[in-house]
Amino acid sequence: MVKKVIKKKTIEKKKITKKELPKAVFSQERVLLDKSEESKELYDSGAFGKILEDKNLQIALQEALFLMEKKKILVIDGRNKNFTFKRFLKRANQIEPNFWIRYSVYKDMRNRGYIVKTALKFGADFRVYDRGIKPGEDHARWIIYPVHEGSTLTWYEFAAKNRVAHSTKKRLMMGVVDDEGDVTYWEIKWIRP
Repeated sequence: MVKKVIKKKTIEKKKITKKELPKAVFSQERVLLDKSEESKELYDSGAFGKILEDKNLQIALQEALFLMEKKKILVIDGRNKNFTFKRFLKRANQIEPNFWIRYSVYKDMRNRGYIVKTALKFGADFRVYDRGIKPGEDHARWIIYPVHEGSTLTWYEFAAKNRVAHSTKKRLMMGVVDDEGDVTYWEIKWIRP
């Protein structure tokens, strides 16, 4: 008769420490992270924000909410009180009345793997880089204007958006957001008959 010998393995329970999220301070109309390895990693890996002269990282409101949702940062106020999603959204909507529409487009493009940066100097909401391309490596391919599906544009507004895209040598894209927050993209370009 063969005896089956079962060896008992000693299983060590490792103490799992929860990694503390980098803190970002919501100050006036911007969100700042102190100079740290975590903030440098956000900038280097995903091209979030811009590095200031003092080496702090400044991120846009859309970037901050996106990173909050992805559990990459913790946003606090000047009193060191945490922002919830709802509180952040309320504050951002006070600063930018069209924030939710813009955020819906930003989040959708980021989730699709694109790098999205503000495009105020171009007269647009966002500039979008091809997948795998970071700002500074090449130019953005598109400028995007987020709009709600129920909003209207005059022909003059529409022509102005086309001119901005044409003059900056970028493609014009409209990100149309419905009431459920789903986004449909329309690329518009000049055609010469």
